[in-house]
Amino acid sequence: MELNTIAPAPGSKFPKKRVGRGIGSGWGKTAGRGHKGQKSRSGGFHKVGFEGGQMPMHRRLPKRGFTSRTAQFNAQVRLTDLDVLAVDQIDLLTLLQAGLVPAGTQSVKVILAGEIKRAVTLSGIKATKGALAAIQAAGGTVNA
Repeated sequence: MELNTIAPAPGSKFPKKRVGRGIGSGWGKTAGRGHKGQKSRSGGFHKVGFEGGQMPMHRRLPKRGFTSRTAQFNAQVRLTDLDVLAVDQIDLLTLLQAGLVPAGTQSVKVILAGEIKRAVTLSGIKATKGALAAIQAAGGTVNA
């Protein structure tokens, strides 16, 4: 295949429809806009969601739910991931360097997933109740 031989698939390209160019074109007179009404006139359109004065759908429906704007800065780490780390003193910087949390993370919480077999010291990192119990059972400490 050469660059000068590349062409679109047959039937995928159509010439631009030229409306308002006489009866013979099939798109003359009203140019496909029909007769009368707001949509037939030049500049005769309305904003998105406008329903002719009727209360629009987005205002009729109840608004529910909440999306946290800070959720993107929070991360979770499993106990198994901590067990793999070579260091005993673990903080946010250690987790960032190990690639266990994405860049821009501001707070980390250790969750009870897997198990930990060695004593580690967490500083500046939170832990769930189950994870905290597992870390303490292995001889570690958490300084949140």
